[in-house]
Amino acid sequence: MSFNTEQAAGVNAEVPSETNGFVFNHTMVRVVDPEQSLAFYTKVFGMRLLASKENPKGEFTLYFLARTEGDEVPEDPDARQAYLNSRPGILELTHNWGTENDPSASYHNGNSEPQGYGHICFTVPDLQAAVAWMDANNVTFQKRPEDGRMNHIAFVLDPDGYWIELVEQK
Repeated sequence: MSFNTEQAAGVNAEVPSETNGFVFNHTMVRVVDPEQSLAFYTKVFGMRLLASKENPKGEFTLYFLARTEGDEVPEDPDARQAYLNSRPGILELTHNWGTENDPSASYHNGNSEPQGYGHICFTVPDLQAAVAWMDANNVTFQKRPEDGRMNHIAFVLDPDGYWIELVEQK
């Protein structure tokens, strides 16, 4: 028998058939300066901008990024939308217009009080090489591998102060 789920209080033992085909598609975070955030995620993490969508009535723009190595990302807009809707691991950056010009604009990262949202995570092939890459790109660390007891992980901060965990693939 193959693995289905660990048991814990509240875990439903069976996957409801009505959820067949559901894909955890993306996580959204708000960003103050989209140019700064797009530069960070596309350079430091090698993500690709797959789509951007402006909403003039709501005065916001959505940016959808993902790691795409090995994928044939469609150029046709409808095919690309189908690709976006079907794949996991997308990061949606939401920019509310005008925040980039407001020196007091910021978003709660969820890790200071009151705690809530925590972090996103990237698995990396070599943690020390990833740390060196972060250092070479002047990325701010929340926690380096040598800090504390958990020497197998690191946390860096994106331009808005959101935490990004780095875990070595083993």
